[in-house]
Amino acid sequence: MTPKIDVRQRRARLASRHHLAVPASSVHAVADAVVALHATDPATVHLSAWARFKRDGVEDVEHALYDERALVRMLGMRRTVFVVGQENAALIQAACSADIAKKQRRLLEQHLGTQGHPENVPEPERWLAEVEDATEQALKARGSATAQQLSQDEPRLRQQLVMSKGKPYEAIANVTSRVLFQLAVDGRIVRGRPRGSWISSQHYWSTMADWLPQGLAGWDADEARAELARRWLFAYGPAPIADLRWWAGWTVGQTKKALAAVQPIEVDLDGVPGVVLADDLEPVAEPEPWVALLPSLDPAAMGWIERDWYLGPHRAPLFDGTGNIGPTVWADGRIVGGWAQRPGGEVVHHLLEDVGAEAERAVEAEANHLAEWFGEVRVTPRMRTPLERRLAQ
Repeated sequence: MTPKIDVRQRRARLASRHHLAVPASSVHAVADAVVALHATDPATVHLSAWARFKRDGVEDVEHALYDERALVRMLGMRRTVFVVGQENAALIQAACSADIAKKQRRLLEQHLGTQGHPENVPEPERWLAEVEDATEQALKARGSATAQQLSQDEPRLRQQLVMSKGKPYEAIANVTSRVLFQLAVDGRIVRGRPRGSWISSQHYWSTMADWLPQGLAGWDADEARAELARRWLFAYGPAPIADLRWWAGWTVGQTKKALAAVQPIEVDLDGVPGVVLADDLEPVAEPEPWVALLPSLDPAAMGWIERDWYLGPHRAPLFDGTGNIGPTVWADGRIVGGWAQRPGGEVVHHLLEDVGAEAERAVEAEANHLAEWFGEVRVTPRMRTPLERRLAQ
């Protein structure tokens, strides 16, 4: 008979393994617990850590990222920016980033040869390789640099492309960001400190060799995908296979091959087929009642593509038009509302269902705690959702 794991048990695992019910011991533990912290919005990294670490957070995260360099900001699954521990960074580079790099290189070479402005680039493959090498050398000479500084050192970075030609949103842009993206996803350069505060989205670049002299561990792609699948299943399982495939950005074949190596057990998730690690069938103890205010794109909300078991009927007010979730209020393993910061610094929330008086008080206390933590900092999510916009007014 197929083992059954119900929603309550899935929520208990989420609470304990994502450090939402019991704080983590360090920022490194936070990142490893969720495999990868979303970093498309720079504020998300710090707010996700704060919700799980319950300390000042900003200094701890920055120390781990820029002093210890135990955490790395990198391009990974689904062409998304993440902050990850070095072990997981090596896995993600081999299991996800390398495939993205190949596809994006072919696309950039095509655009250079057909959409150049005012002229197309002859021999785009050779041209791109030369510009990449020259850019990396310029960055090595500087130690760290902005995109603008690198385009001064290597004028070919100012080559222009016409994007979406003939359409209302046609645009002409320098190739700078595309080349830096390619170098980053190939693991040759890395984003370092932000140019401004911790909420800044602009960073100085460094070569990977300078940033991490020991480099990232080398992995065979198939072995890396199997190990990444195992780590994901521990953090996010049990779950349908489609969730893993979506999260990792893998093909059907890659997902099947990774799971064949892991050999998980099939389980019944309240009528939905799923898988769990073979040694992870024992129930996890349900934690004491808990609440959390999580930021937009937090891993607890973005770890699965099928979200009904923790999201319920609340998708419309909490997601933007492209599938990005905004700031959420959680209670005992489910999303029950949303929150926002107003211009005056107040953190306000709105509950979308009845959670009881005790949980309401806990949410209010958490909102006040977060407002105190923000201090003079004001954060507006890069991906804005209907409820967040309304609350922020």
